[in-house]
Amino acid sequence: MDEELYSRQLYVLGLPAMQRIQRARVLLSGLRGLGAEVAKNLVLMGVGSLTLHDPHPTCWADLAAQFFLSEESLGRSRAEASQAPLAQLNEAVQISVHTGDITEDLLLAFQVVVLTNSKLEEQLKVGTFCHKHGIYFLVAETPGLVGRVFCDFGEDFTVADPTEVEPMTAAIQDISQGLPGIVTLRGDTKRHSFRDGDLVIFSGIEGMVELNNCSPQPVHVQKDGSLEIGDTSAFSRYLRGGVITEVKRPKTVRHKSLDTALLQPHVVVQSTQEAQRAHCLHQAFLALHKFQQLHGRLPKPWDPVDAETVVRVAQDLEPLTGTKEESLDEALLRKFALCSAGSLSPMAAILGGVAAQEVLKAISGKFMPLDQWLYFDALECLPEDEELLPNPEDCHPRNCRYDGQIAVFGTGFQQKLSYQHYLLVGAGAIGCEMLKSFALMGLGVRANGGVAVADMDHIERSNLSRQFLFRPQDIGKPKAEVAATAAQRLNPDLQVTFYTNPLDPTTQHIFGDDFFSRVDGVVAALDSFEARHYVAARCTHYLKPLLEAGTQGTRGSASVFVPHVTEVYKGPISAADPEGVPHPLCTLRYFPSTVEHILQWARDEFEGLFSRSAETINCYQEACTSLSGMDRTQTLILLQQVMGVLKRRPKTWEDCVVWALGHWQLCFHDGIVELLRQFPPDKVLKDGTLFWSGSKSCPQPLQFDPNQDMHFLYVLAAANLYAQMHGLLGSHDQTALKELLQLLPEPASMHQSLISDGAFTAAEFGPEQLKELQELLRDWSKGPRLKPVLFEKNDDSNFHVDFVVAATDLRAQNYGILPVNHAQIKQIVGRIIPAIATSTAVVAGLLGLELYKVVSGPRPLSTFRRSYLHLAENYFIRSVPSAPALQLFQHLKWTCWDHLKVPAGQPERTLESLLAHLQEEQALKVEMLLYGPYILYSAQWPLEKQARCLCLRVTELVQQVTGREPEPGLRVLVLELSCEGEGDETAFPPLHYELW
Repeated sequence: MDEELYSRQLYVLGLPAMQRIQRARVLLSGLRGLGAEVAKNLVLMGVGSLTLHDPHPTCWADLAAQFFLSEESLGRSRAEASQAPLAQLNEAVQISVHTGDITEDLLLAFQVVVLTNSKLEEQLKVGTFCHKHGIYFLVAETPGLVGRVFCDFGEDFTVADPTEVEPMTAAIQDISQGLPGIVTLRGDTKRHSFRDGDLVIFSGIEGMVELNNCSPQPVHVQKDGSLEIGDTSAFSRYLRGGVITEVKRPKTVRHKSLDTALLQPHVVVQSTQEAQRAHCLHQAFLALHKFQQLHGRLPKPWDPVDAETVVRVAQDLEPLTGTKEESLDEALLRKFALCSAGSLSPMAAILGGVAAQEVLKAISGKFMPLDQWLYFDALECLPEDEELLPNPEDCHPRNCRYDGQIAVFGTGFQQKLSYQHYLLVGAGAIGCEMLKSFALMGLGVRANGGVAVADMDHIERSNLSRQFLFRPQDIGKPKAEVAATAAQRLNPDLQVTFYTNPLDPTTQHIFGDDFFSRVDGVVAALDSFEARHYVAARCTHYLKPLLEAGTQGTRGSASVFVPHVTEVYKGPISAADPEGVPHPLCTLRYFPSTVEHILQWARDEFEGLFSRSAETINCYQEACTSLSGMDRTQTLILLQQVMGVLKRRPKTWEDCVVWALGHWQLCFHDGIVELLRQFPPDKVLKDGTLFWSGSKSCPQPLQFDPNQDMHFLYVLAAANLYAQMHGLLGSHDQTALKELLQLLPEPASMHQSLISDGAFTAAEFGPEQLKELQELLRDWSKGPRLKPVLFEKNDDSNFHVDFVVAATDLRAQNYGILPVNHAQIKQIVGRIIPAIATSTAVVAGLLGLELYKVVSGPRPLSTFRRSYLHLAENYFIRSVPSAPALQLFQHLKWTCWDHLKVPAGQPERTLESLLAHLQEEQALKVEMLLYGPYILYSAQWPLEKQARCLCLRVTELVQQVTGREPEPGLRVLVLELSCEGEGDETAFPPLHYELW
C-alpha cells in the first residue's frame, strides 16, 4: 500500500477497504464520456485491474465528453485509444483491453461488471448472468441532460461498514454494580451520540475487568446521559479507567436482477415529487431503448417527429408494478427525447463519479449501495422560454469536437462559450476537474476568450490520487503551470494562462480593476474558508458570477452566486479546528481532559523544544529583553525548554538519545510525581469535593519501558529531532537504538544532571535565573547556530508526526484519556481534509451545469441549483438558492449586490462636495465615512478637525489618513458610511468613489 499516494483516500475508506480495492478485478464496457469518467476514477483510486471493452470507432461526438480521446483518435477503437493515457494515471493499476464480444467465460473472471454504452438487450443478458453467478453488476447511462445508475449486488450482500462516521468512543468515569449497571462517561455525558439499542464493547477497565472480555452489549440512554447496560451485580468493583466503543452493525442488502428491477424499480429519492419524476424518467429510458431498437439510432437532435415517437412509445408502456398509476409528464418526456443524442462532460462527470463510488462499495463492503436505481436530470439547463429552445438545423453535427454538446444546446450557445473569459482560483482536485470541463466544453477557446488559473501551491505525491492532470514527474512543480499545460493538451484551442500567486489582499496589483474588467465569471476551487470569503468579496465588488464547490470525504457541495439574482456567499469564517482552539496553559500542562488538550500540548512541546528554543538561543539578546513582557507561565515554560537545551551541547547521537530519555522521564514520570505531591489523589477541597473530580482526571506516572512501542517511538523521534536542531546526524536504526538503551542507566538516575537542574518553578524564577540564562546564551553564541525544526506533516520519515503521536499517546496514558491513532493525529495536527476522486468529480460536474446557465444569459432564480451530496449514504439534494435580501432605508432599496456610485469629477471632488453630492442625490446625511479600518470623517469630531478634512480632495484625505497613496491604476475607492437616522441593523451598501 502506497500510503503517501492514497493518504487522503485512506482517511475516507480505511486500510482494509483499500486493500480489497487493490485486489479487485473490474470489467468496464463502453468508453464514451461516461465510461472515461468511471475509468479515470477507478484508476486514480487504485483498483487492482481494469479491463476496457469498447470496439466502436471514435467519432466526433465522443470528444465533447471523452478526455482520453482527441482528433488523432478518430476511427480508432475507443478502448484501445484510451488505454495508454489511462495507464499514465496510476502505474500500479493493470489496464488491459478486451477486443472481442462479452461472453460468459469473460464475465466469470471479474468481481464487478460495468456497462455504460450498451443496448437494453445486452444489459439484460449480462445482468441476468451476473446476478446468477454472484458478480456485482452496474449500468450507467447519460443521454443528454438526463442520467441514471443501476446496481445489482445480489440477493445477500453484506455491508460491513454502512456509514462514513467513525465508531463512537468515550472514556468511562464510573460503572455501578447492580441490575442494571450504569455507566457514567467522563466530561459532558449529555453531548455523546449513543442511542438506545447501540451495541458497545469495553476495554482498558481496571477493577470490573469482566466487562473487558464481554461480547457486544446493547445500551439504553438515560436522561442524564449515562448508559444503562446489563447485570453487573456479580462483577468486581469498578476502580478506574476504561473506554466504551460502539460496534458498527453490518447490514444486509437484497438486490433484484435487472429484468425484475425494470418492472419494479426501487428509486433513490428524497421526496414524493422526485419519485414521480424518477418513475417518468424510468419509462422514458425504456422508450428510448425501444426507439433505438426500432430505428437503429438515437432520436435526431431536437427533431420534433422523433421526440413525439418516443413520447408515444413511453405512453404505450405497461405501468410500473408497485407504483401509483399516473399519467406521464409529456413535457418531461419530450425534452428528454429532444436532447437525448447529446453527450455532455458535466453529466458524464456526475454519473461517472456516482457509478465509480458504487463499484468501490461493491468491492469493499464499505458504505450503503444504491437501492437500486438513481435518476438524475438537469433539464432546467434548457431555456424556459420555448421560443429560445434550439432547432434541428442549429444542432445537427458539424464534424467538430463539440458535436455532442451542440446536439443539446446548439451552435449559438457554443459560440457564447468560446468567447467567455473565466478565472479559476485553485488548481487542486476540483480545479483540475474544472479545467478538464472547460477544455471539453470549449470555454474560452477563441482569441478574445480564455481561462486564467491561479494557485500558489506546488504538486505533492498525495495529490496524484485525485488531481488527474498531474503525473509523478510533476511533483514539486507549480500546480497552476502544470494544470494549464495539461488542459491545453486536452484541447489545443483552449486559451489558458496561469498565475502562481495567491488571490488575496497582497496581490490586488495583479488581480485588480483591470484584471476583473476582462473576466466574465469566477470558479473557486479552494480548501480554505478564508480564501473563499476573499474571492467571494471580489466577485461581489466587481459584480461577477461565482461558482464554488468543496468536498470532505464522500460529502460535497456545489453552489452558484449570480449578481442580483441569488444571495452572496455566506460560508463559515473558518473550519472547525480543535487543534487550533486556545486552551488555558494550566489545563494543557496539568489538567487535560480531552484529546484536543493533549494534542495541543504535544504540538506545543514540539514547537518549544525544537523550534522556539532554538530561535531564542540564536537571538538571545532579543529574547532576554522581551522576557519581561511575556506571561509568567509562558516565560517559565519557554525557559525550562531553553535551559534543558543549553545545559549540555550534544556532540554525538548517543548524547541526543540520553537527552531524549531524560526528557521522557521529566514529562511522563517526574512531572506527574511532582504534580501529585502538590495535589495528592485524595486531596479534598473546602466544600468537601475531591480535587481530582469532574473534568480533572488524576494522572498516573509512567515507568519507562523500551519494549513498549510509544515509549520507544518517543525517544527515537525526540533524539532525531534534537540531533537535527544541533546539526548532528540522527539514526533510523531501531535495533541499534534498542541495544543502546539497554546500555544506558535508568532514566531516574540520569535525568537530574540533564534537565531537572534547569527546571525551576515560577516562584524561583528571578534575576539570578535570568542572569544564568544570559550567561549560557552568551557562551552558546560563540558556537554554531542551532537549526529550528519547522513542523512538516507530509514527510513520514522526518519524525515530526512521530513525536506528536508518541507524546500524545503517552500523555493520554498519564491521564487516562482515550487515545487516538497515528492517522487521526496526523489528520488533526496537519489539518488534512479527507478526499476521494468520486465526490470531486461529482461536484465539478454540478458546477459545470451551473456554468451552462450562467453563460446562457439572464435567467430566473428558479433555474439555478445549490447541491449537497453524501455518496456514502446516497444523499442527493438540489435546491433553488435563496434570493438576495432586500434592505430599506427611507427611500433607498438595495441588496448585498448593490453599491452607491459617485462618478469621477474634474477636478476631483473635495470631501465637502462628496458629502453634498450624497445629500443632494441620495438624501443621505453622512455621520461617518470610512476607508477600510481608517476613519476619514466623523460628524462627532470637533468643528476645526472637520473643517480641515472637508477642504481636502478625497484622495488627499485617504493618503493623509493611511500614510500611502492609492495604488496606481486603481479605478475605485470603496468607502463605507453611516448616516443620520439609520437603525442598528442597517448596513448601507458600499460607496464606490470613482477615480477616473
